[in-house]
Amino acid sequence: MIDHRYLFIGGLHRSGTSLVARMAGSLPGVASIRGAPVPENEGVYLQGAIPHTARHGMPMHFATDPAQHLVEGCALDRLETGQRLEADWEPWFGPGHWRVEKSPVNLTRMRLMQQLFPLAQFVVVTRHPQAVAAAVSKWVDAPEVALVEHWIAAHDLVRQDMDHLHSVLVLRYEDLVAAPRRTLSVLAAFLDLDALAEPAEPIRDGNLDYRYGDLDAGQAAAMAGWGYAPRGRTEPLDPIVRHPLRAIRERVVAAAASAPD
Repeated sequence: MIDHRYLFIGGLHRSGTSLVARMAGSLPGVASIRGAPVPENEGVYLQGAIPHTARHGMPMHFATDPAQHLVEGCALDRLETGQRLEADWEPWFGPGHWRVEKSPVNLTRMRLMQQLFPLAQFVVVTRHPQAVAAAVSKWVDAPEVALVEHWIAAHDLVRQDMDHLHSVLVLRYEDLVAAPRRTLSVLAAFLDLDALAEPAEPIRDGNLDYRYGDLDAGQAAAMAGWGYAPRGRTEPLDPIVRHPLRAIRERVVAAAASAPD
C-alpha cells in the first residue's frame, strides 16, 4: 500500500522550479530528491518508465513539442508506467507523507501524472517571459521575440491542461522573491501542512540581472493574463489554485493575502 503522495513541480527552464522544490522540501513531512547524480536533482533522469533524452527536454522547445504533451489515454497511461516510476524513485526519497519531484518537463505531463497518481498535486512555476528569455539566452540561440512567443504558447497549453487537474497551484517567481516567507506559507497551505517560520535559504531577485525592452501589443496582451507586463514589470494577480477541498483553497487564498515579509 502506498503511504505517500506526490507533489510534481514543473515550469520552463530558468523559471525557479528548483528554488520552489527546495522550499517545498523544507516543509515538515515532505521528502525530496537530494544528492542525485543528475542535473538539479530532477526525477526525470532517475526513471526509465517515460523515455527522456536531452532532446526530449530541450530548453524553450519541449513545451511546444506535441510529442512531449503527455495526457490521459496516451500510450504511457498504463499501470506499469506508474509502477516503474515508483520503483525507480523509491531509493531517492526518505520518509515523508509528501514526495516532491521537480522536473521542468512536468509542465506538459501533469495530466498523465494525475492518471498514474490520482492523489498527486501540482505546482506550476512561472517567471516573467522576458526574464526567462534573458536567462536561457546562454543556451538557446533565438531572438527574444521568439522566446517570448514560446513562453506564451507553452502557458496557453498549461491553462488548457489545468482544466483537467484536481489540484494545482501557480506560483510566480516574482512573488516568491518579493515575499519568500509568504510563499512558503502558500505552499504549506496547498499541502495542508504547517509552515516554517523562515525559508531555509537566502533568496535574491534574479530578474534584476537583466534589462528589458518593449514588446508588441499581441504579446503584451497574452502575458497580461499571468500578471506580466512589458519591460519586465509584474502586476498584481489573484491566486490561481484548484483543489477539491474548499478549506484548502480558502487557506491558500488567505496565505497569499497575508502581510508581506
